[in-house]
Amino acid sequence: MMPFFRQITGKLSSNIYASLQGSSTPQQIAFLRDLQREMSQNNSLDTPFDELNVAVFDLETTGFYPEKGDQIISIGAIKMKGHQIKEHETFYSLVKADLPLSEEISALTNIQETELCAAPLASDVLVQFFKFVKSDTLVAHHSKHEHSFMRKITWDLLRTKFNHRLVDTSFLIRLSDLSMKSASLEEVCIQCGIDIRDRHHALGDAIMTAQVWRHYLQLAQQKGFHHLREVYDYLAKHD
Repeated sequence: MMPFFRQITGKLSSNIYASLQGSSTPQQIAFLRDLQREMSQNNSLDTPFDELNVAVFDLETTGFYPEKGDQIISIGAIKMKGHQIKEHETFYSLVKADLPLSEEISALTNIQETELCAAPLASDVLVQFFKFVKSDTLVAHHSKHEHSFMRKITWDLLRTKFNHRLVDTSFLIRLSDLSMKSASLEEVCIQCGIDIRDRHHALGDAIMTAQVWRHYLQLAQQKGFHHLREVYDYLAKHD
């Protein structure tokens, strides 16, 4: 397990979060240690799909490159068990930003710079997000984006690795329709007959992604897949 505090040697590049967005408290560190233990006991690969707990989430950000200083400006998530979407178990928060918000991103997300100035610190939002998801497997659409930001912010602020299992929706999409594996969220929603609502709102996108996950999870079960390990094994041989 990665230690939560360690001596820093050298200068962290592009470390905006660590310098401006607060740092972890002893209480947060204790919680993260407990969470790490819980995750180490979570065998999600072999959990039957009907019993699999996931948290589907989405990030809105100032750009695509956390290593170059782009920041998270909002996080949204919704819980699922199997193909049941838990509509009343959601998470949403804006995240305090210390850089100017471009007009393009503001128009895209409908988030105003004044809102971000008054939003909670990234360190506080991150811990609250982890308290919400607990040890659940995470699901995201085009998850490379989410993974890169979560990996950097978790290390910069909490001095620990981002260890949650993160599954891309394309993981299941590839079982049914290879032509859609790189499609945008809008394109996949249209293909699945899912209404497009609150696009580029972190919670709105998370809810649509949950509906996509449910759609392709049901198709995977119809094809005879019972858990994630079977899908991993199949794709390793056929993808």
